[in-house]
Amino acid sequence: MTWTTSADARRYGSTLLHGDRVRFRALEDHDLPDLVRWWRDPEWSVLQQMIVRPRPDVPVTEMFRSWSSSERGGDVGFSVVDRESDVLVGHVTLFGGALPVRAATLAVMIGSEHVRQGFGTDAVRVLTDYGFREMGLNRIEIRVHAFNDRAQAVYRRIGYRQEGVRRDATFHDGRFHDEVVMSVLAREWTGRPREPAAEPGPAPAPAPAPAPTGGQPPEA
Repeated sequence: MTWTTSADARRYGSTLLHGDRVRFRALEDHDLPDLVRWWRDPEWSVLQQMIVRPRPDVPVTEMFRSWSSSERGGDVGFSVVDRESDVLVGHVTLFGGALPVRAATLAVMIGSEHVRQGFGTDAVRVLTDYGFREMGLNRIEIRVHAFNDRAQAVYRRIGYRQEGVRRDATFHDGRFHDEVVMSVLAREWTGRPREPAAEPGPAPAPAPAPAPTGGQPPEA
């Protein structure tokens, strides 16, 4: 919309980083123990990491710091908190959205004790909206394991479309699995529809830093 007064700008800013259930803020040091614990939980990491391989605290901590630095023009990372309690519930990132293509990958992690409460669905919706309205992106994609049918259903309901399959792209339990690529374009995005929030599963994780190249953290 066209702003005609400073009130229009303030109204936009006041709602940009929160949805119905969640609010985004910068990473804080006290977030890191929970983020590291969630990242290393094999029950959930199998849904979004290429290999289940718990790592020491320090490299995982630095990974989240890198994702959250938001220093590169096409990358942002936020801690996700419950709007009502201000309790940390997860982490989100958009990365790779540089000029001239302005196409980024979205990834989300919701802590195991906070799943199935609508936080992930709301976080994906808010971050997608942020990517188009504040970062000027043209395309946002999510990569998700083909066996994570629940996550795909939620992303599709938000507005993402399946556009392809990376065959045999991951390996778990002695066999290869496909990875589904889903995306939404700026011209297709109609904003943040308010609907009952269902909980998606995690999107696959990006490469450790400094510049992630493929999906990110567990449970939407």
